[in-house]
Amino acid sequence: MGSQEKSLFWEYLASVCKKRNGFTLAELLVVIAIIGVLVGLLLPAVQAAREAARRIQCQNNLKQLGLATSNYESAYKCIPPSMCVNFDGSQYGEWGPQARLLPFVEQANLQNLIDFKKTYKDQPNVVKMRVPVLMCPSEVNDRPSGADDLLQYPLCYGANMGTWMVFDPQKRRPGNGVFLVNNKTRLASITDGTSQTVAFSEVKAFQPIIKTGGSPPTVLPSNPSQIASFAGSNFEKQDGHTEWVEGRVHQDGFTATFGPNSVIPYDFQGKSYDIDYTSAEEGESVESTFAAVTSRSFHVRSVNFVHVDGSVHSVSDSIDLHIWRNLAARNDGNVIQEAN
Repeated sequence: MGSQEKSLFWEYLASVCKKRNGFTLAELLVVIAIIGVLVGLLLPAVQAAREAARRIQCQNNLKQLGLATSNYESAYKCIPPSMCVNFDGSQYGEWGPQARLLPFVEQANLQNLIDFKKTYKDQPNVVKMRVPVLMCPSEVNDRPSGADDLLQYPLCYGANMGTWMVFDPQKRRPGNGVFLVNNKTRLASITDGTSQTVAFSEVKAFQPIIKTGGSPPTVLPSNPSQIASFAGSNFEKQDGHTEWVEGRVHQDGFTATFGPNSVIPYDFQGKSYDIDYTSAEEGESVESTFAAVTSRSFHVRSVNFVHVDGSVHSVSDSIDLHIWRNLAARNDGNVIQEAN
């Protein structure tokens, strides 16, 4: 090969290399499209993995609450009351079961700050505290509330306070749940069995609610749409489950009036809300408290709950309503063989 031919060869090779120094626009677009497809395929899997992790953490929180209840019962031979109504008009007994279980969920230091002989409203340093075991990782309102003009922290796990009637102050009669007003439930009174009776189930923080008023029937409502017809008009957009310290059913509890994640429709100023309902606040009325405080969660079509014996389960929204009510009632005689 002559010198001229060699020169032409190297010039040609240099031109080829120069042309392949980068990607063409078409090649870049193809690469970007491939990356977009891969992200689209992987994102649902990543989200599903994250939700699975959140669900496991949620179930672990409930497991701790179930064990705390068992340990409390072992120490005091009873399950703590939902709250204590003092018929002299004082309010110091309103502390809820979650506050009484604190030493059994490694929160003894926090409980040491509580003076149970005073109302929680006089203890702002306590009510503003976030209790990690009471918050589901899927909860979107993991932040303080301004309930009762105090900075307070919500919760995501409600204590089982029955199916409809929560407390009759005239007869001093509690409901058929596990955590009862003015009553320390003994295991012997849970005749359906501790493995067949719910202790805690998920609830949503900042729940819209009609807190008082109306003329509720004494029998269980059969349809969520009935609530609006007798519930009255004392509507609060986000006043349910905003305080882990208060033992009233709309704050620390749930009822099995309707199934998990049931929608209780209520229209207010042209907007539809999914509400909870209580006819009267325990300890603040001579009227009986009836409550439709539904177990809800941000998990897909299900809620997690824990039995009194500490076993954790997940239940579908489609669970038969009668079964769900049977699981909430401690002594109705209807024992469920399979809870989930």
